[in-house]
Amino acid sequence: MSNNKAFMFGMGLIAGVVTGIVAGVLYAPKSGEESRKQIKDAACDFYGKHAPEIKEAKKQAMENVDLMKYKLERQFRKINNMVKSNKMLKAKELESAENDFDY
Repeated sequence: MSNNKAFMFGMGLIAGVVTGIVAGVLYAPKSGEESRKQIKDAACDFYGKHAPEIKEAKKQAMENVDLMKYKLERQFRKINNMVKSNKMLKAKELESAENDFDY
Protein backbone atom coordinates (compact mmCIF):
# COMPACT_ATOMS: atom_id res chain seq x y z
CA MET A 1 0.00 0.00 0.00
CA SER A 2 1.42 3.40 -0.88
CA ASN A 3 2.16 5.92 1.83
CA ASN A 4 -0.68 8.21 0.76
CA LYS A 5 -3.22 5.37 0.75
CA ALA A 6 -2.07 4.22 4.19
CA PHE A 7 -2.33 7.76 5.50
CA MET A 8 -5.81 8.25 4.02
CA PHE A 9 -6.94 4.91 5.45
CA GLY A 10 -5.65 5.89 8.89
CA MET A 11 -7.34 9.28 8.75
CA GLY A 12 -10.61 7.69 7.62
CA LEU A 13 -10.36 5.14 10.38
CA ILE A 14 -9.80 7.81 13.01
CA ALA A 15 -12.63 9.96 11.63
CA GLY A 16 -14.99 6.98 11.69
CA VAL A 17 -14.12 6.11 15.27
CA VAL A 18 -14.53 9.69 16.47
CA THR A 19 -17.87 9.99 14.68
CA GLY A 20 -19.04 6.72 16.21
CA ILE A 21 -18.02 7.79 19.69
CA VAL A 22 -19.75 11.16 19.37
CA ALA A 23 -22.92 9.55 18.02
CA GLY A 24 -22.83 6.99 20.82
CA VAL A 25 -22.54 9.68 23.47
CA LEU A 26 -25.33 11.76 22.00
CA TYR A 27 -27.77 8.86 21.80
CA ALA A 28 -26.69 7.00 24.94
CA PRO A 29 -29.47 6.30 27.45
CA LYS A 30 -26.91 5.77 30.21
CA SER A 31 -25.71 8.21 32.83
CA GLY A 32 -22.71 10.46 32.19
CA GLU A 33 -20.42 8.46 34.44
CA GLU A 34 -21.32 5.18 32.73
CA SER A 35 -20.96 6.76 29.30
CA ARG A 36 -17.53 8.21 30.13
CA LYS A 37 -16.32 4.84 31.39
CA GLN A 38 -17.67 3.11 28.30
CA ILE A 39 -16.02 5.70 26.01
CA LYS A 40 -12.72 5.37 27.86
CA ASP A 41 -12.86 1.58 27.60
CA ALA A 42 -13.75 1.76 23.89
CA ALA A 43 -10.95 4.25 23.19
CA CYS A 44 -8.39 2.14 25.05
CA ASP A 45 -9.59 -1.00 23.28
CA PHE A 46 -9.46 0.74 19.89
CA TYR A 47 -5.96 2.05 20.56
CA GLY A 48 -4.84 -1.39 21.71
CA LYS A 49 -6.11 -3.00 18.52
CA HIS A 50 -4.99 -0.29 16.08
CA ALA A 51 -1.88 1.24 17.67
CA PRO A 52 0.40 0.45 14.68
CA GLU A 53 -2.04 2.03 12.21
CA ILE A 54 -2.49 5.09 14.43
CA LYS A 55 1.28 5.50 14.80
CA GLU A 56 1.76 5.12 11.04
CA ALA A 57 -0.99 7.65 10.29
CA LYS A 58 0.60 10.09 12.74
CA LYS A 59 4.02 9.51 11.18
CA GLN A 60 2.63 10.09 7.68
CA ALA A 61 0.83 13.24 8.80
CA MET A 62 4.02 14.64 10.34
CA GLU A 63 6.04 13.79 7.21
CA ASN A 64 3.43 15.55 5.05
CA VAL A 65 3.50 18.59 7.35
CA ASP A 66 7.31 18.69 7.17
CA LEU A 67 7.23 18.36 3.38
CA MET A 68 4.70 21.18 3.04
CA LYS A 69 6.75 23.33 5.42
CA TYR A 70 9.87 22.71 3.32
CA LYS A 71 8.03 23.53 0.09
CA LEU A 72 6.55 26.71 1.54
CA GLU A 73 9.93 27.86 2.87
CA ARG A 74 11.51 27.18 -0.52
CA GLN A 75 8.79 29.15 -2.29
CA PHE A 76 9.21 32.00 0.19
CA ARG A 77 12.96 32.08 -0.49
CA LYS A 78 12.34 32.11 -4.26
CA ILE A 79 9.88 34.99 -3.97
CA ASN A 80 12.18 36.86 -1.59
CA ASN A 81 15.12 36.43 -3.97
CA MET A 82 12.97 37.54 -6.90
CA VAL A 83 11.93 40.69 -5.04
CA LYS A 84 15.54 41.45 -4.12
CA SER A 85 16.62 40.84 -7.70
CA ASN A 86 13.92 43.19 -9.02
CA LYS A 87 14.97 45.87 -6.51
CA MET A 88 18.60 45.53 -7.62
CA LEU A 89 17.58 45.73 -11.27
CA LYS A 90 15.49 48.83 -10.60
CA ALA A 91 18.37 50.44 -8.66
CA LYS A 92 20.76 49.75 -11.56
CA GLU A 93 18.28 51.26 -14.01
CA LEU A 94 17.94 54.36 -11.84
CA GLU A 95 21.71 54.65 -11.50
CA SER A 96 22.11 54.31 -15.24
CA ALA A 97 19.44 56.96 -15.84
CA GLU A 98 21.16 59.33 -13.42
CA ASN A 99 24.48 58.82 -15.20
CA ASP A 100 22.82 59.67 -18.53
CA PHE A 101 21.76 63.08 -17.14
CA ASP A 102 25.26 63.92 -15.80
CA TYR A 103 26.65 64.99 -19.17
